[in-house]
Formats: sequence, C-alpha cells, structure tokens
Amino acid sequence: MLRRISLALLWLGFVGYAFFLSPPDSPETITLITNLSTGNWEGINPLIISLFNLMGIWPIIYLCVLIIDGRGQKTPAWLFSLGSFAVGAFAILPYLVLRKPNPEFQGEKNLLIKLLDSRITAILLLISAAVLLWFGLSSGDWQDFLTQWRQSRFIHVMSLDFCLLALLFPILAQDDLARRKVEIISPLFFICFLPLLGPLIYLCLRPRLLG
Repeated sequence: MLRRISLALLWLGFVGYAFFLSPPDSPETITLITNLSTGNWEGINPLIISLFNLMGIWPIIYLCVLIIDGRGQKTPAWLFSLGSFAVGAFAILPYLVLRKPNPEFQGEKNLLIKLLDSRITAILLLISAAVLLWFGLSSGDWQDFLTQWRQSRFIHVMSLDFCLLALLFPILAQDDLARRKVEIISPLFFICFLPLLGPLIYLCLRPRLLG
C-alpha cells in the first residue's frame, strides 16, 4: 500500500510539475516535434535528436516486461504500454499504482510474448540505443541543450520523463526475475539501475520465460 501511495504521489507531482512549474511552452514546439518525427533533422541539436528517438525505445523496453506482467492482472497492461509511446512515464506510473505483485507467469507464451521475450529483440534494442547515444554524445552541443532545457517545456519534460523511466524500471524487474526463478539478489537486478543501458542489458541476459 505504501508503494502504491508513493507512486501515486510521484505521478501527481510529475503531472503538476509538467503543467504548472516547467518552462513555458514554445511556439516552435509543434514544428520541432514534426521535424523530429519526420527525420527533417537539419539544424537540430544531435542531443535532442538522440533523446527524442531514445524516448521511442523506452516504451519498447517496458513493453518487453509489461505484456508479460499483465498476465493475471486486472489492469490491462497493453493499454498503458501503448500509452507510454505517446506520454512515457505519464502512462507507466498509473499502471504501477494499479498493478498487484505478480511473481508467477500464467498460461502459455503467445507469439507476441515470444517476440518480446526474445534475446534477438533485446540485442536489436541495445544496438539501436547505443548508436543513438553515440550520435548524441559525440556530436551534440551541451550548452545549447541546457539552454533549450531551461526554455522549452517539451525538452524539459522529455528529459525528466527519460530519467523517471530509468528510475521506475527496477520495480517491474523484481517480479520479472521471480517469474524466471531468479533471486532478487542476482546481479541482473542491480544492472537495471544503470540508466537505459542497464535495462537493455537486463533484457539481453535474463533467462527465457518458461511457458
């Protein structure tokens, strides 16, 4: 119960901060999002390009755990998973509040779960994330990014969303390990605390789900 209350307060705090305390919205935001989505990246800081695309990888990382976790839950995990592609942690947090501990996998693996549980899927995600990180960190302008972070609500909230998704993943990893008969003290669990790359390495190394 304490965890649920804490997560609910975190969600409310994040929503409140994003709408009322973050920097004001910029008139160029819609144009920026359109250009980022369509690959029209000329003149855009590579750090922002990298961050935007990594925010597309995070929902797939969560999808690889949430769809399995959703078996046996009254809460429809798929609905929150799809929502995370649009609003990130704004969708993940409510699911974490509503879900119940689920250390057992029920039923058999369908085609979707086999795909999400596949090591090949995890490796492709890891390679994609590594390329994006290298692109952003090697070519990006940090001074420009910090300026835009202070002035643009979109970039400001997206950055915080990234950090929050990294912070929340270990919560789901606990039951995911239990479903695979792995002790919580396993190094696999502690790898999850490494932002972004940790969850990706976890997906690559976790034992395959029986079922």
